[in-house]
Amino acid sequence: MAHLPTLAEMEAAATLIARSFAPTPQYCWPLLCQRVGTQVWVKHENHTPTGAFKVRGGLVYIDRLKAMRPQVRGIIAATRGNHGQSLAYAARQAGLACVICVPHGNSVEKNRAMQALGAELIEHGDDFQAALDHARTLAPGRGLHAVPSFDPLLVAGVGTYGMELLRAVPGLDTVYVPIGLGSGICGVAAAREALGHKVEIVGVVSTQAPAYARSFAQRRPIDAPVTTLLADGMACRVPDADALDLILRHVDRVISVTDDDVAAAMRALFTDTHNVAEGAGAAPLAALLQDRARAQGRSVGIVLSGGNVDARLFARILDGPPGTPGSMAD
Repeated sequence: MAHLPTLAEMEAAATLIARSFAPTPQYCWPLLCQRVGTQVWVKHENHTPTGAFKVRGGLVYIDRLKAMRPQVRGIIAATRGNHGQSLAYAARQAGLACVICVPHGNSVEKNRAMQALGAELIEHGDDFQAALDHARTLAPGRGLHAVPSFDPLLVAGVGTYGMELLRAVPGLDTVYVPIGLGSGICGVAAAREALGHKVEIVGVVSTQAPAYARSFAQRRPIDAPVTTLLADGMACRVPDADALDLILRHVDRVISVTDDDVAAAMRALFTDTHNVAEGAGAAPLAALLQDRARAQGRSVGIVLSGGNVDARLFARILDGPPGTPGSMAD
């Protein structure tokens, strides 16, 4: 059975992360509160050095890897972007080679960001799972350590943003968190348990990447095809068994949102806060807007998990219907 990191483990992770960047802010934006009709706190994980929450886990994982295996020369992993940027950032600090596998058609700007951080980029397959399988195949022959996409060390690292949020807003009633492979939402669950908080945790998935929603509903792992054009950070076809175990035990509800919902939320976040959100980063607001009646009179939080979206795509989204999301392939 998978376990959540302890308070001591996350405090140690926070100390390590603080060497690279300060805690990210959480703001209560008046226009956003007016839109939803209640108090809304935005946790700005788009304000990290890589523009997404994943960098916290990468720093913790690579630090422990170097301590446990000082002879390691390099790492390899698969990603749709943010996990890869996280590892490239941490690997460069640690002096390690970094190879990242991405599916064909991945975000152009996320690819460029990983390469700018020193990663060697390999394109393989049509989705994340295919890229992950390829990374695992390449690792032994190239003498590289294969970094998983879900691991207790990653959860301990990303859980630090949950601790920051719950300590800054102790009266928070509900928090909406996107689910990709699961480290972010498990990190929030770890923070809640470690701090003895009572916040309701709502997971958010794409209707066009429904693996975790179906698995949550049926209480067992269920693979599902991915067709989302916008929420690449939630484009999971095969749930991670350990992540699902923790989600089933610690997450209260799961809400599904469409690409249209996400596009509208991206526009709303830019209009109300002048922050850029990628698809997964805007999904929590999309879920909150769907959940608006239930949220009235409550203090709610949304995790803006990242802001790494290609400029051309974001410009189409800001143009609004009928330009998105159907015109993304134009």
